[in-house]
Amino acid sequence: MSAPRRLLLAALLAMLPGARPQPSSSPPEPVSASSVPPGPLTPDATERPSTVETATPRDVAGVSTAAPTPEATSAPGSATTDVFPAVPICVCDLTPGACDLNCCCDKDCNLLYPMTVFSFCLPGSVRSPSWVCVDNSLIFRSNSPFPSRVFMSSNGIRQFCVHVNNSKLSYSQKVQTVNATNFQTLAAEFGGESFTSTLQTHPSPPPFYRAGDPILAYYPKWSVVSLLKQPAGVGAGGLCAENNPAGFLESRHTTCSRFFRNLASSCTLDPALDAASYYNFTVLKVPRALTDLQNIKFQIPVTIASEASPPLLSGNTCYNIVSKVIYEIQTNGTFGIQKVSVSFEQTNLTVEPGVSLQQDFIIHFRALQKSTAASTGPRSGNPGYIIGKPLLVLSGDLRHSMSLLQSQGDGICSVRRHEIQFGVNALSGCKLRLKEKNCSSLQEMIYQTLHGSPLPEHVAIFGNADPAQKGGWTRILTRNCHISQKRYMAVDCTSCCFIPVSLEIQVLWAHIGLQSNPQAHVSGARFVYQCKTIQDHQKETEVSLTTLVNFVDITQKPEPPRSQPRTDWKLPFDLFLPFRVAFSRGVDSQKGPVSPVLILCLLLLGVLSSQTK
Repeated sequence: MSAPRRLLLAALLAMLPGARPQPSSSPPEPVSASSVPPGPLTPDATERPSTVETATPRDVAGVSTAAPTPEATSAPGSATTDVFPAVPICVCDLTPGACDLNCCCDKDCNLLYPMTVFSFCLPGSVRSPSWVCVDNSLIFRSNSPFPSRVFMSSNGIRQFCVHVNNSKLSYSQKVQTVNATNFQTLAAEFGGESFTSTLQTHPSPPPFYRAGDPILAYYPKWSVVSLLKQPAGVGAGGLCAENNPAGFLESRHTTCSRFFRNLASSCTLDPALDAASYYNFTVLKVPRALTDLQNIKFQIPVTIASEASPPLLSGNTCYNIVSKVIYEIQTNGTFGIQKVSVSFEQTNLTVEPGVSLQQDFIIHFRALQKSTAASTGPRSGNPGYIIGKPLLVLSGDLRHSMSLLQSQGDGICSVRRHEIQFGVNALSGCKLRLKEKNCSSLQEMIYQTLHGSPLPEHVAIFGNADPAQKGGWTRILTRNCHISQKRYMAVDCTSCCFIPVSLEIQVLWAHIGLQSNPQAHVSGARFVYQCKTIQDHQKETEVSLTTLVNFVDITQKPEPPRSQPRTDWKLPFDLFLPFRVAFSRGVDSQKGPVSPVLILCLLLLGVLSSQTK
């Protein structure tokens, strides 16, 4: 058959219904999955081949990413496991020298595997791998050097995902070797319900304390195992519940009340009033010490940090009653409790019907380490401030929290002060009773009442500022009454005193760093005083003082990033496209006449045949 005839015949075949060119494809080759991304994606039974070519026959619908949970494993072949998660900044480490709950990057916890003690990891304390996914139908073959796999999303769409993260930045998991030594441990940790022997009645105690576990106490005098108790208030009256256990790594402060019908008999007989009942036992270092109670190396005695006398009833008064108990417990990760100390505050009560006592119970957990970081106090962020945390200031070398006025029930200024919280605007006021003093002493007293004592000189730029590093602090600007006093000097008032009556604390702050993890820092702070004049005969009266705290966000947000460009596929010119369009129109109108284009093609084919004869 000649070339023209073959060309026309191909055109006719292309216009027939159902005639479509079949793309050639190689048989699928399995590819190993590196790890399972989280969220709605689930592994699909069919995997995409991994070869040297890449083709996308359809328009790209979009690109999606997914971040796995902290427990996600890294790609196969990784042979290293970091002792601590490889995160550059541990944002949840807010307590120096102590283990923060569920902060898997806190090195004060001394945990090789944090998830053995914590029930979950706080966001940002572990680095997670990320996946880049597209619609599975867009990928014909993949030549990506990264691990890849096909997953099924929650809405039933198959997606092709590539693991693009460096596996060294995340937790990596090795294939566990099972032998006679760890067989029982692995079976107990990962096994489910099964038929167990009837001879097994009591499970063995865990090897170490987990966060929130009750702390075991042992009374050698009676050979009794109990729990370390932290009484807490229950009900509307806050009555003491004696059986409330203290939780491991859970620093708490509880308050409860006790009512006595006959304090004369309870004074020396009630153990809750005697300091000796709070240290006449030992604390088990780890729970597995239950199997060997005679081994003293697992028993931590409770040492007394302050002198405490036994209760004494003398006349109509009961002396040396315990009003506050403070436990300091030092821990060392999975090695358990290392040291326990207790201190007391005692008070006296008068014996009378219906007398009551309020008691405080405080438990602090500290990490056992040789470091002076704990003396700097808790952080307000690491590094950036956290909304609601105290605003840190520096007075000389003393680090403390900035405060504002607090009033008593009658409106008079109290010696106690409110703590200023970062990012929280506040307004408070009270009345100050003026005493007979000269003008300069009166001004100094009011200034000190407004800004607090000692005078804040610098404010911390970040929430983890160290007093020893002066570069982490910025000086507080002050505009007091002396600047505007010159305007009142022209007034003929020899018996006037110019005193401050209000203080406005202005704090400028901004977010810096990545938009995905911005960090709040203080750019500057200023004290602005408002003043008025009073006469000498008014110095015995009261003056109303006001403190205002205003946080101003001066963040300059960058332009939003542009979205991914949409791919506009340009197909090459198709010689047979007009014929296909015409033929498709003719098929749609099945009852209509034969297409003129088809008749024209048949005539041309006949003419060519006659010419070749």
